[in-house]
Amino acid sequence: MSNRRDFLKTTLGASSLLAVGGAVPEFLASTARAADEKKDTKGQKDTVLVVIELAGGNDGLNTVAPYGDDLYQKARPTLAFAKKEVQKLDDYHGLHPKMAEMKRLYDEKRLAVIQGVGYPNPDRSHFESMDIWQLADPTRAHTSGWLARTVPGMTVKDAGVPGMYIGTDRLPVAMQGADGGVISLADRASFRLQLSGNASARKSLIENLNGGTDDPAKADLAAFVRKRQLQTYTSLQKIEDALREAGGSGRGQTNEFVNGRFVRRDPDDLNTLSGKLGLIGRLIQKNLGTRLYYVQLDGFDTHSGQAEMHGKLLGELSSAIGNFFSSLQGEHSERVALMTYSEFGRRVKENGSRGTDHGSGSCMFVAGTQVVGGLVGKHPSLSDLTDGDIRYHTDFRRVYATLLDDWLGVDSKGVLGDSFEKLALIDRKKKAPAGTGGTPVPAKAPNGTVTLPEAAEETVIEKE
Repeated sequence: MSNRRDFLKTTLGASSLLAVGGAVPEFLASTARAADEKKDTKGQKDTVLVVIELAGGNDGLNTVAPYGDDLYQKARPTLAFAKKEVQKLDDYHGLHPKMAEMKRLYDEKRLAVIQGVGYPNPDRSHFESMDIWQLADPTRAHTSGWLARTVPGMTVKDAGVPGMYIGTDRLPVAMQGADGGVISLADRASFRLQLSGNASARKSLIENLNGGTDDPAKADLAAFVRKRQLQTYTSLQKIEDALREAGGSGRGQTNEFVNGRFVRRDPDDLNTLSGKLGLIGRLIQKNLGTRLYYVQLDGFDTHSGQAEMHGKLLGELSSAIGNFFSSLQGEHSERVALMTYSEFGRRVKENGSRGTDHGSGSCMFVAGTQVVGGLVGKHPSLSDLTDGDIRYHTDFRRVYATLLDDWLGVDSKGVLGDSFEKLALIDRKKKAPAGTGGTPVPAKAPNGTVTLPEAAEETVIEKE
């Protein structure tokens, strides 16, 4: 029995639009745009999941700090936060002081803080543990990532791009192994369309798109493939438009005087988390149709001098997520959920270098308008440790299962290979809070000053 992949191989070979680098004639561009305009309203209801990998092993204990626990204060004499420093959630928990924007989402009941997350027999190796999280398999028997296994079960109404990774590293394991439909976007030039030149490639493309067949069965498949090709072109056009809007305009750039020098910050730089989420927001609002986005924030391996670096990273994370949701109009905001994870947490006691070493058990965040906000699960006891680490009580695959079944509409057992009890994370009837969405809001530091993401692109300007 012929399937789409077989048909692409035997009939179109390697002459897809992507393979010819976007070399398509203008009439196809017009056709694709017209076809897409008729379908815009249908694509708006697809849910979207954005995954942020916090690479290096984020210290969950100083991300959601149990500031009200004397054992926490005792274990971390230089790193623990006092009551007056944290973004207070209740009389025991507080977010890191730099996480003002995520505290705002928490107050708006759009941020779930999932505590005590982990898996059996935790591995403290960065590579081994990251594989486990990305395969969703502590035995690492799977050969494809959990998001890649999600793609075939998803309904993608209007796009030829179900999943997208934005970053310069290799495609994450989580998205490896998909049967097509997952792309990497490393820079603005990656998807630049070329509507002139490449005559040979364009001729071959036109012949393939217009080629007929006397076989009725193949004629149906050919019509399907032509439709998909046009959708692919439309997707490329939208990506290019979003990239053009996201860079070079100078909008949002500021000059700040930092450590004796002027620094120009660009929040749209694609090397920053803020820039990546900004691009994703633009693609969502263009109804690209992509339902899985994956980005990374690196640098969480804080063995020494943790306080400054950890604060900078969490400040960037919080500002980027806050601005991302603030930039989404209400209807789009209601169809986006965002999840953060890291390969492991850190040990409870700080080390002699004012840092923390590899541990296990940590926290996850799930944010979105239709996310049930609040604390999920109790903070693991600091008086009942296992080999110096907190004991996890929530398998991370329970979070995955919830997002698969209740958000993406994909059978979680088929993806994860087993059934996992779901968490009460999603309420599809929730609406965006009044007055939210549409305008990025610069984050406010605890002292009330307005700041941009700390890791945004920096250009030093000579002081006159």
